[in-house]
Amino acid sequence: MSFLTDPIIALFLSLALGFLIGKLRVGPIQLGGTCGTLFVALAIGQFGVRVDPDLKNAAFALFIYALGFSAGPQFFTNIRGGWRYGIFSFIEVICVLVLLAIAVLLFHFDVGTASGLFAGAATESAVVGTASEAIARLAISTPEIEQLQANIATAYSLTYLFGLIAIVVFTTQIAPLLLKIDLRKEAQELARKLGSTDDDEEQAEGLPAFVGRAYRVGGAAGQTVGNFEKSRGWAIAIERLQRGSDILETTPDFLLEPDDIVFVRGRRNAVIAVRDRLGDEVPVPQGTNFTLATRDVVLVRKEVFGRQIRQLRQMASAELERGIFISHVRRMGQNIPALSGTILQHGDIVTLYGPELAIERAAHELGKPVPPGERTDFIFLGLGLAIGLVIGHFHFKIGALELGLGAGGGALISGLVFGWLNMRNPMRGGLPPAAAEFAKEFGLATFIAAIGLSAGPDAIDLIMEYGLILPVLGVLVSFLPALVSLFVGTKLMKIEAPILLGIIAGQHCSTPTISALVSQAGNSTPVIGYTVTYAISNVLLPLMGPVVVGLVMALTG
Repeated sequence: MSFLTDPIIALFLSLALGFLIGKLRVGPIQLGGTCGTLFVALAIGQFGVRVDPDLKNAAFALFIYALGFSAGPQFFTNIRGGWRYGIFSFIEVICVLVLLAIAVLLFHFDVGTASGLFAGAATESAVVGTASEAIARLAISTPEIEQLQANIATAYSLTYLFGLIAIVVFTTQIAPLLLKIDLRKEAQELARKLGSTDDDEEQAEGLPAFVGRAYRVGGAAGQTVGNFEKSRGWAIAIERLQRGSDILETTPDFLLEPDDIVFVRGRRNAVIAVRDRLGDEVPVPQGTNFTLATRDVVLVRKEVFGRQIRQLRQMASAELERGIFISHVRRMGQNIPALSGTILQHGDIVTLYGPELAIERAAHELGKPVPPGERTDFIFLGLGLAIGLVIGHFHFKIGALELGLGAGGGALISGLVFGWLNMRNPMRGGLPPAAAEFAKEFGLATFIAAIGLSAGPDAIDLIMEYGLILPVLGVLVSFLPALVSLFVGTKLMKIEAPILLGIIAGQHCSTPTISALVSQAGNSTPVIGYTVTYAISNVLLPLMGPVVVGLVMALTG
């Protein structure tokens, strides 16, 4: 077993086995690769293997920069657009800090154990890194620093799993029970309010969302094409028709005549439904088809912020808007319902679908087209990381306590700014979503594995000292802020239940929770609330690492 003492082998073995364990699922609960990696690293760490601290620090900087880069557009959008939902991230921070202070006073936790409890119960792995950096700056010996950092990893591993279980069960089971609602019905009703024409938000599995059909004009004769399309809520488009033997291009003022054969394209349900208004379905005539395309666009125009999808048509000429549909909306890497009532935000990535030339014109009117085959801009990436690490070197004192962002906090702030700059001009500074996701996953998992390997020999001592106290506290510290948010959201702010539960999942930065919640709700309406608090909490919680260290030192000093 001597190969286990090789740090590189131990590191990648921890990643492989950790992500394998992380795939295991019990009901709606999935451990996840990061926590699985920590468990494996703690076990392998019993053999005394150590990973170079520089590798650990570089991995964490890469992770937290990518985290900030991904969150930047939505974070600054939420600052400009108001903090109505963002207040829940502050509820999370305040509640967890208060509960942590009580736990420290009752159980006399050291600063490392308390930091691990905060990170695990809030299900925010980045706190492990920012708290570790803050502890490294304490005026204590190196062995004491290493011991406290080891305690962070152990306490995190003991509380994360139970904190995750608590928040998943709360949002999917306990909260709907307390509210006396059927979550699936509430989500369906919300989707209808947003413009869904189906009982379910999504199309039937395996069927395309957009289709084309040909109909012989009957009852709609005498109407203009524009009026007919408007009467169907712009969910369909008639762009060509056959009159006699001629194939004609249509305009909004084009008058429909009896026996015209029109080619109708649009959302499946809307296209099928027009048969009752138009007439019998017939084979599609030759020459009525045309090249269709899709294009991803980053919304950056000021006029877009806060508008519903249906209102985008008011921003374009009648000729430009016809036949163009929004098929998908992505926010913070999550799909949100692309329904007519969905409110758009700066930084949203919308997928336009329609005729190729019209798509190109519309893309430039709405925002910045995402470059096809986008590549990582390593100049931008390296410069952003370097600036962030420089920012992290600045510290300030409050009394005898020295505080600073540290390398992690600096890289996070830099990532936020550089992500926002990339949103403004997608042609520069690219970090494609897949690359950003890899940087986050690999960077965090590598950092957590290094922490776990170093903590391995000390983990047993902490477990023996506190036993079941940490898991129980993990549940309580995760559960109580969610309960407060549920009360505030329902009684004071009157937020729709699916959105509110998504908000609670986001304030915990919990991707497994939103996945379970979407599955339980039957559609993606909870994601609307999730993306707001997720963006804010992903910034606030990591920045709390030094605050937690300072708070605990003040309480125990």
